[in-house]
Amino acid sequence: MIHVVPFDDLGRMNVDWLNSRFHFNFSGVEAPMGYGFGPLRVWNDDEIAPHSGFPMHGHRDMEIITYVTKGAISHEDSLGNKGRTPAGDVQVMSAGTGIMHSEYNAEDELTHLFQIWIQPRQTRLKPRWDQAQFPKGDRANKLVPLASGEEPVLSANPGTLLIHQDATLFGAFIDKGASVAYEQKPDRMGYLVVANGTVTVDGQQVATRAGAALVGDGKIEITAADGAEILLFDLPRPTGRPN
Repeated sequence: MIHVVPFDDLGRMNVDWLNSRFHFNFSGVEAPMGYGFGPLRVWNDDEIAPHSGFPMHGHRDMEIITYVTKGAISHEDSLGNKGRTPAGDVQVMSAGTGIMHSEYNAEDELTHLFQIWIQPRQTRLKPRWDQAQFPKGDRANKLVPLASGEEPVLSANPGTLLIHQDATLFGAFIDKGASVAYEQKPDRMGYLVVANGTVTVDGQQVATRAGAALVGDGKIEITAADGAEILLFDLPRPTGRPN
């Protein structure tokens, strides 16, 4: 089963410096995918104006992944970490027992990013923050793991960022007319978001910044019409119907 979530249907919130769209319910705003998809709880599509951002605030017991598609985001936290994550790179924060952080667009241009929250498999972990580069060429026409808590994935891909959940976030750049294949196991499900371009997923079109929930098992073909950048979260499937 493939359930497409169009960009225009996403929940939305606008302030003078932030234009946000929500795949899942967030901050009192209802969204098409409700309160989550397995352990995946937040997928926010944020446009942040130049020289603005989120002031220092706290999180607890959540794995937070930030993927930048345009511009850059500068991070600072209560552990003393500081970093700048430009487009194409990824940062991960394990909030664990509690962490304060700020996210600021220090650039002269608009920054666009996806912020993705996933519940950890256990609570009260030690807080941590990390970031990594994932060159575009390395992701040409193949799904590359960006963040994962699955031991086989981490062992085979030592540059993958750690998250504390049996899940893997993949990224790929697909050339015009090319395809990547995703083999979904019976006990897994996926959530796909197109960062740029348009793809077809087993014949169903998913446009720029739209999502698609993938439930079932077997091989799934993702084909780009004119070139595309995609993210795909492979997730454990809950017993019974996924929420």
